[in-house]
Amino acid sequence: MQNSVFETFYGFINIQDRDGAKLLLDRIRDSFRRIQLIWADGGYAGKLVQWVSALRPGSPLKLEIVKRSDKVKGFYVLPRRWVVERTFGWLGRHRRLSKDYEYLTETSESMIRIAMIKLMARRLAIK
Repeated sequence: MQNSVFETFYGFINIQDRDGAKLLLDRIRDSFRRIQLIWADGGYAGKLVQWVSALRPGSPLKLEIVKRSDKVKGFYVLPRRWVVERTFGWLGRHRRLSKDYEYLTETSESMIRIAMIKLMARRLAIK
């Protein structure tokens, strides 16, 4: 299932993204053994890269940071960043996900799963 949302994680507002990534990746460590590469933006650089490579000793996992060039001024499309933005676009097409309507984070996570199931079902129906 290429370019799909496998898991969601809503953290508290006082959790840094890197720390939230650790919580999420630790949660899916044994579930998705076929995943070998994860792309992330520059905000995830640092010790997280080494932590991810040590996460699954038997089945290596690599965190690749997609960095913005210092030479480019203005708008520039980052490699592979469009995959994330496109997925946000797909999710935003669902009315319940277009705004923060939900009171509980579990409900938001469920809505994301439902939206991705609908998208995957449509992809399978076309074939």
